[in-house]
This record gives sequence, C-alpha cells and structure tokens, in this order.
Amino acid sequence: MGQNKNVIAIGIIATFLVWLLLIAAVVGAFILPQLTSKGPSVQRTVEITEEATLAPEASPTPKSRRKSTPTSQATPTEEPTLPPEGEGGGYAVPTTAPERPIPPSLESMEKTFRKIYKEDAPSVVHIIVKEKGEGPDFELPTPGVPMPTPPSPYSYAEGSGFVLDKQGHIVTNYHVVGDAVKVTVIFYDKTEVQAKIIGTDPHSDIAVIKVNPHKAHLKPLPLGDSDKLQVGDLVLTIGNPFGETWTMTHGIISALGRTEKSGNTPFSIPKMIQTDAPINPGNSGGPLLDIYGRAIGINTMILSPVRASSGVGFAIPINLVKEIVPDLITKGTHEYAWVGISGMTVSEEQLRAMGLPENIKGAIVIEVVPNSPADKAGLKGSHKEEFEGDEIEVGGDIIVAIDGHKIETMDDLIEYIAQAKRPGDKAVFTVIRHGKRKKITIILGKRPRSLEELEKKKP
Repeated sequence: MGQNKNVIAIGIIATFLVWLLLIAAVVGAFILPQLTSKGPSVQRTVEITEEATLAPEASPTPKSRRKSTPTSQATPTEEPTLPPEGEGGGYAVPTTAPERPIPPSLESMEKTFRKIYKEDAPSVVHIIVKEKGEGPDFELPTPGVPMPTPPSPYSYAEGSGFVLDKQGHIVTNYHVVGDAVKVTVIFYDKTEVQAKIIGTDPHSDIAVIKVNPHKAHLKPLPLGDSDKLQVGDLVLTIGNPFGETWTMTHGIISALGRTEKSGNTPFSIPKMIQTDAPINPGNSGGPLLDIYGRAIGINTMILSPVRASSGVGFAIPINLVKEIVPDLITKGTHEYAWVGISGMTVSEEQLRAMGLPENIKGAIVIEVVPNSPADKAGLKGSHKEEFEGDEIEVGGDIIVAIDGHKIETMDDLIEYIAQAKRPGDKAVFTVIRHGKRKKITIILGKRPRSLEELEKKKP
C-alpha cells in the first residue's frame, strides 16, 4: 500500500513538470519575441534603415529637405545618418539650403532700408562736371613717328547731390563743382539737365546749383536734425561711388563733433559727423540719411591711405547746411567771422613748461596773423622752447572763454566763432597771460576765402 502511494506521488510530480515545460515552450515561442520587438534598440535600427532607404528618392526641394530630421534635433543616443550617395556611388552635393527665419528686428530693418531707398533715391542726383585742364602739351614732330594725340584742355569729374526744393536748387560739395565750366545733372529717371552754380562756400565745402524746374521731376529730400544724433545711430548713404550710380550703403555714426580741415582753405569745418558707412570718390555731395530717410549730413571726405573707404568717413552736419545754404542762394556766398590766429588745445606739458597749474583747460595761441583782428587787439602767440627733451610751443595766450562762453579746446573756439559770430561783431576773449587772467576785446573781421587771399592780408 505504501509503495502505491509513492508511485502516485511521483506521477503527480512528473505530470506537473511536463506542464511547466509546455508553458515555458509557449512563452518562448510567442510572447517573448513580441515583447522584444518593442524595445528601443530595435526601433532605432528600424528608423535608420528607413531613412537610409528613403533619402536617395527624396525630392531635392528645400521643402523636402526640411522634412528630414535635423542633426541638431537628434538625441544623444541616435546614430548620425550618412549623406545620400550620388550616381555611381559618389558624394551627392547638398542642394540649396532653405531660407532661415529672419529675426523680426532684422526683417523690419530690411523693409525699412528698402522703403528709404524707394522714397529717397529719386531725390539724389548724379553730377558730372567739365573742368578746365592744363591745356595741350604740343611737341615738335619726329620723322617717321606718329604725333601723339594732344591731351584735352578739359577734364571730367563726377559726384552726387540732392534736391533741396521744388524751385530746382540742388545741394552738393564745393569740391565737386567749384572748378566746373559745365555742370550736368542726371536724375534717377535718367533725365539730364544742365545746371548753373548759384553759390559756393569753400570753407564748409558746400555748394548750391540750380536746374530749370520745368525740365525735371523734382522730389525734395526731407531734412533731419543733426543736433539730435547719437553715436551708434544707424545711417545710410545714397550716391554714385566710382560712377556706380544710386548705390546705397549703411553703417553707424562712429563719432560726433569732429573738426576737420575742408581741404579747400586753411580753415576747418566744425561738428562733423564721423561714420563707418562706406563713402568713396563719387559719393561726395550726396546725403547721409537717418533711419527715417531724412538727410542729416552731406558726405564730403574720408581718411584713407588708398583713396577709398577705410571705414572713416565724414559728413557736414545738416544743421550747418541749413545755416549756410540760404546765404548761398540769396548772396552767392557765406561770410564767416575771423580772428586771425592759429592754435591748439593746451597740453599738460605746455602748462608745466610755463609754470601753470596742469588743470587749466583752454586753447593756446600758436601764431597771430599780422594785421589781423587778433593782432590789432594785442593777442600774443607762442615761441618754441625745449622742455623735457622735446621742442614745444609755449608763451602764447591761453584762451579760456569768449563772451563768457567756456573754451576748453581749440574745437570749442572754432565752433563758437563760426556759428555764434559774424564779421564786425565784438568778442571778449578771456586769456591767461603770464599766469594772470586778462580780458581782450576783438572786433572780428571777415574770413579770407582762400589761402591766397589770406597771404594778401599780411603786410
């Protein structure tokens, strides 16, 4: 009986083990493969295989390229895809990339530039001038050698300008038309009109010419306020650099209040605008524009070792133009007050050499022009001395104020006399002479128009 019980128990255990083996076989055959096919590693393999297969058949349009997964969006665990193969197994050059989204601010700037050009270009003109040359240089003939063609007694130059009003007045640079015997103005619509020089000012390098208002479509350029400018403001130019007509460039205001010699006379132009907007030969006389399309200056000169833009250009401030142009239109010229001195901003070295406190600020007189208003009033110039191993100018009057207006630099003096005074005005100069303050009243004269005229004033 005991043996029968043992046999029954063994049979039950054996049966149970058989069922376990059957269950394990079913699980291994059906359930585990389905669970394994959803794992991340197999899914990654499937995606790469599909992408590699579809890429050669994809359309080369930008739209199709945008549908592929960008590298920048790939997760760290994803493997990079290879570029599609070209014909013959070579490398397939990528097609043109789609346009990238433009930041709203840049897109707005682009639209603004386009609008300014559309509105202001018709106000800008191309000026071609005919000037007297040196004349033909004739040679004696040589037997058997053809005579060279004699040079023309005339030369030609070009520049820019802009329409001031409906009466036909156009503003440009003096150095563009100052020596012209013939001036031709070409408008944006290709209309060509002969112009007459109405007035010139070599000191500020400003000139006004005039065309017949019935022979051209005149679109005056709006004017801005140069006193409200700030360094960093966006600016644009429209002009004719190297004859490339109606070219627009842009940049920023690099500095304000520069004083630079006009190049036409020994005198300087105050409060000039410095810009890095490309200005080249042919831009002279054209407008410097603000972001509203208003003229804030006249492009006039550059500092460059190669006679082309090096990022340092200068424009005459439009507020100076507003002051001078009315005289050029009505009188043909503009008169400036004249003191009759040359000078510089006094340096600490000069002050030490003269035994003066180094915190004094002013303009030291270097030279007094003989028979000038300054000479007649008794201003004293400097002389050269050796000091601390250098030869410097010392001993001259140091101008610290004019009419109570503080003068700290030579630029301050030039600006005040040019804009606040007229010939015949009185000006009270406060100077430091031999360590003491002194007031000297000067009756201002009329500034010579040229270096030759200045030399004639000397005894």
